[in-house]
Amino acid sequence: MQTTQSKNPWLWVPSLYFGQAIPYIVANSLSVIMYKDMGLSNTDIAFYTSLLYLPWVIKPLWSPVVDLFGTKRGWTVSLQLVLAAALGAVGGTLHLPSFFMISLAVMWVMAFASATHDISADGFYMLGLRQQQQAAYVGVRSTFYRLATLAAQGPLVILAGHLSTSLGDVHQAWSIVFFVLCGLFFALCAWHQAVLPRPDTDHRAAEGTNPVASFFATFASFFRKRDIWLILGFILTFRLGESQLLKLVAPFLKDPVSAGGLGLTTEQYGTAYGTIGIIALTIGGLFGGYLISRLGLKRCLWLMVLAVHLPDLVFVYLSSAQPQNFGVICGFLAIEQFGYGFGFTAMLMYMIMVSEGPYKTAHYAICTGLMALGMMVPGMWSGKLQEMIGYQHFFVWTCLATIPAFAMAALVKIDPEFGKK
Repeated sequence: MQTTQSKNPWLWVPSLYFGQAIPYIVANSLSVIMYKDMGLSNTDIAFYTSLLYLPWVIKPLWSPVVDLFGTKRGWTVSLQLVLAAALGAVGGTLHLPSFFMISLAVMWVMAFASATHDISADGFYMLGLRQQQQAAYVGVRSTFYRLATLAAQGPLVILAGHLSTSLGDVHQAWSIVFFVLCGLFFALCAWHQAVLPRPDTDHRAAEGTNPVASFFATFASFFRKRDIWLILGFILTFRLGESQLLKLVAPFLKDPVSAGGLGLTTEQYGTAYGTIGIIALTIGGLFGGYLISRLGLKRCLWLMVLAVHLPDLVFVYLSSAQPQNFGVICGFLAIEQFGYGFGFTAMLMYMIMVSEGPYKTAHYAICTGLMALGMMVPGMWSGKLQEMIGYQHFFVWTCLATIPAFAMAALVKIDPEFGKK
């Protein structure tokens, strides 16, 4: 039998996490840009694309299914095949008369498959590597997840913009982008079928065990944690401002100046926010992780809370001044994304701290589900609010919406030594 050590992790860890990021970015970021290009209203874009967060909110609820049936390896490869088919199907719907609702329905299938793939891939990572290797490769998986984010929001968006201009058909341009993604996932599926190891420990739940009952016991233990209301309050409010702002960034950058936006083309958006911005975000995240490793989460918390929220003021300035210098716009977006990448490290480390204990994996999944809930619900109303009050007042509001996060940061309790090497 092929064992855990039969495959070099470099053959599969980078590609596994590159693939894990793509459908999440498609559902929650690329869809916003695409629908804006196709003339949908900000209200509809924000409401319906926010609903695509739901599978990541509730994914802990069906995680026992992955244990009950089949292997983590089997689930991972099979779901990549489903994702390939779903991405191709989205591309095939974009010329239909009712393309918006039909493509959204297909994206729902893709989102549920992606959220389930997250469960199986993360579980396989822990089975396919020894414990020492898991720590060694965590930076690799994070780096390739970010590289996928960069590829999806940078080159692919630039490609969509270029094709829209050259073909004169925005629907065909985005169809081609989705067919490219479809081909990528067919390739990933074939690659992982060939190179993923077959760990001896990767098997369905043992006969006589009840994974569902065990899951609910694990779920209940999370909500019995000490200071659970502070934990819930901090996780749910930390991204309250960002959850609303994020859905309107692409519409704001792409709307004409006369409508209160900055008038960027799709290609310019891909360069400014999808490439320069993501690079700045990655650098900020790396610096945040380094600082926490030196000083600990408790000493870094307030600096990071300020860093993740104060740069929202960048959008207040951009919506007020509406600068037309592309370099200036790129510079301000880089500042905002660096601050976000740096500051968001505090939330990631906080969730890791909260998850410490015998049910670490399940509790971390619950934390990420709660965080996704905190993104989904406020994002649903953000488009309607923006259309009612305009971009400038909307971005002022998103800054005010960060106040609860500051209040919760003052209340949460953190081990002074947590996070230090």
